[in-house]
Amino acid sequence: MRSRINDTDKTIVIGISLLVLGLLLPIQGAEEKKPQLCQGNYQTEEEAKEQLAKFAKTYATLGQWKARAERIREGILRGTELLPLPEKCPLKPIIHSKRRYDGYTVENAAFESLPGVFVTGNLYRPLEGEGPFAAVLCPHGHFDNGRLRPDMQKRCATLARMGAVVFAYDMVGYGEWKNADWQHNRPKVLKLQLWDSIRAVEFLTSLKYVDTERIGVTGASGGGTQTFMLTAVDDRIAVSIPTVMVSAHFFGGCNCESGMPVHKSDTHETNNVEIAALAAPRPLMLISDGKDWTKNTPNVEYPYIRNIYRLYGAQDNVEYLHLPNEGHDYGISKRIGAYKFFAKHLKLSLDKVTGPDGSIDESFVVIEKMEDMFVFNAEHPRPAYAVKPDVKELPWD
Repeated sequence: MRSRINDTDKTIVIGISLLVLGLLLPIQGAEEKKPQLCQGNYQTEEEAKEQLAKFAKTYATLGQWKARAERIREGILRGTELLPLPEKCPLKPIIHSKRRYDGYTVENAAFESLPGVFVTGNLYRPLEGEGPFAAVLCPHGHFDNGRLRPDMQKRCATLARMGAVVFAYDMVGYGEWKNADWQHNRPKVLKLQLWDSIRAVEFLTSLKYVDTERIGVTGASGGGTQTFMLTAVDDRIAVSIPTVMVSAHFFGGCNCESGMPVHKSDTHETNNVEIAALAAPRPLMLISDGKDWTKNTPNVEYPYIRNIYRLYGAQDNVEYLHLPNEGHDYGISKRIGAYKFFAKHLKLSLDKVTGPDGSIDESFVVIEKMEDMFVFNAEHPRPAYAVKPDVKELPWD
């Protein structure tokens, strides 16, 4: 059988021949193929629409999207220097100081994501039921007091009373990282935070009372970025609710969101809409508002993602909640939307947090003092072998 060489093949052959002869001129635009950072308002809203239209032309079938999705996923892991994944050290969990409240308990908890590097947080558990329970990870955003904020405590306690084990954990440089003098805007902070989130999934699934098939994640702002990044690279996440963060034109304004080349390299180009879409066909809810970069969600971001879910025949698994008169937060109306979505897809009980008038009632939540929520204190000191905050490069860097 005679082999066939098309015009593209001929071009490649000629190019190789010229390269061998030293006659090939530098390729115009080769510099653009090097890894690039896409940060903040990287492009206009119109440019973002054009970019999504360009991306949509690269696939028409589920198989074609899956191939693109795998390139994007690899691009994220390679961009964060997590490909291949590093060796995983023992978690060595620390859990203590249980407090009992109306329908839930709170404990102070930590684990090691790397040897001597501690991820600190609070573990909320249902007071009733035998389990195994669904579980929800709650990364926080760039808000004062992070996981210790009253609105964060309300979200975690409410989900726990509904029947979920909830872990709210500190982002690098916040909470107990800050207490130990770690800075948030350190080199490769995105790498460390994404790795912390991956290990947080393992922390939850290591608990014998957790159902490993019902793991959710939700966060707002930078916590929203952690939500869709983690969901994109870890298929153990069953339900995802990124809040006030999925935008076609805004790529995150902090190094913990876009300080490494996760959006553009010599092998891939994408944006946060497609990264969020990597959740498909798992249940996904976008929560957005009218006063930040998620203002276009109903007309831009959601339709694009829903089209990807359509390829899976899973349109019923993707929803959005848009609040045009609200701003950049995880306020009560946003939390109510998340509670309902988690109840539907993680099989939680809304009845346990519903008042006589049929509305969601968070009044049972006890807002704790920050100092009571710390893992490390005088009674429970940070281990002496903990990595010091002045280290410029961690051992894996």
